[in-house]
Amino acid sequence: MFEQLSDRLTATFDKLQGRPKVTDADLDAALRDVRVALLEADVNFKIVKELVATVRERAVGEKVLESVSGAQMVVKIVHGALVEMLGGEAVPLAKADRPPTVIALVGLQGSGKTTTVAKLANVLRKQGRHPLLVAADIHRPAAVDQLQSLGKSLGVPVRTVRPEHVADDVAAAVKGAPAEGRDVVIVDTAGRLHIDDAMMREVEAIVAAAAPHEVLLAVDAMSGQDAVEAATAFKARLPITGLVLTKVDSDARGGASLSIRAATGVPVKFLGTSERLDGLEVFHPDRLATRILGMGDILTLVERAQEHVDEKEAAEQAQKLMEARFTFEDFYKQLQQVKKMGPIGDLLKMMPGMSGLAKQMPDPQQAERQMKTIEAIISSMTRSERQDPTILNGSRRKRIATGSGVTVSEVNALLKQFKEMQTLMKQFGSMAKRGKLPKLPGMPF
Repeated sequence: MFEQLSDRLTATFDKLQGRPKVTDADLDAALRDVRVALLEADVNFKIVKELVATVRERAVGEKVLESVSGAQMVVKIVHGALVEMLGGEAVPLAKADRPPTVIALVGLQGSGKTTTVAKLANVLRKQGRHPLLVAADIHRPAAVDQLQSLGKSLGVPVRTVRPEHVADDVAAAVKGAPAEGRDVVIVDTAGRLHIDDAMMREVEAIVAAAAPHEVLLAVDAMSGQDAVEAATAFKARLPITGLVLTKVDSDARGGASLSIRAATGVPVKFLGTSERLDGLEVFHPDRLATRILGMGDILTLVERAQEHVDEKEAAEQAQKLMEARFTFEDFYKQLQQVKKMGPIGDLLKMMPGMSGLAKQMPDPQQAERQMKTIEAIISSMTRSERQDPTILNGSRRKRIATGSGVTVSEVNALLKQFKEMQTLMKQFGSMAKRGKLPKLPGMPF
């Protein structure tokens, strides 16, 4: 979503970095570009004006002008101003002193509210919590069925309500949760295509009956300035405690979602990053600001790796790799772990200095297709062939090519690359053992 904005700001700061010293004219030009980039991204005009004024004031105060390191200081100041605009720091979910913690999800129809309920349950489940879902959206066709299906896939129970007793049944589900061993109750409420009084009265009744510790508003990040208006309207009627920005993986301009915190005063708590049930991230203003400025997001990348990669297994595979005992069986396992972390292009953008490489790829899906081809080839091997590729004679290679839908030459190319990698890593491991290379964190030598 923020790729176009990131490209514009990165280009602006690259020009600034090329100056020996930052002059007043350079600063004016850079701030003008920043202003235009933010406005084109649909960031609220008033907030853009305040941000640019803040950056100028701080740049003058910190004596950026005529400074040799002025360009870096301007980037740092813009980063700080963006972080403040986005809310400063991550705001954690409230937790009840006595279970259950009650969370109500509200929002307009089509904002991704029901899916977000399941994603949030998945986040809490991974933290060792025991959520219970309540399907209280009785107006949207199939909303209850959708939540029941999502709950089943997560192994999380879902309670339904009677249309004529919605608030009472939600309160009963909350009251009975501890007896079922459930310490979190997440309520999916009804939405409409637009805000109306009937919807608000129903949600107000649910909130009054359930007394939630969190009332989270799901906001479609693709809806532009309408998102800010919807958030303002909900806040006027309900005790909104946090926002969930959904569909941030879309190609919309996304600027409205950047300014929604400053416009409403309500903190953003989560970002919906994909349709998958693990596509919900805690919102860290500093990390998003860093990504927007093209500086990567190594902390989120590390968290994803910790979530999806088994640490003990990774250490064992590193040992095998350095001793050239790394087999196609190990390689296949690594492919599965990398796939769980998300698209290759997204992972590259999180690595400092690698966002440019991700943008330079002629086809963003190229790496994904290459991974699928490699996976198909390895999947077509028998277990003994994965463990010992030297037994792969001509007939076996032909069978693998047919089974994976590729040519024999593509199979041969993969085998050659794998052998070259083993030779290289064996040399690397030997040098490390002899102390000719610095010790690397996580490596066995």
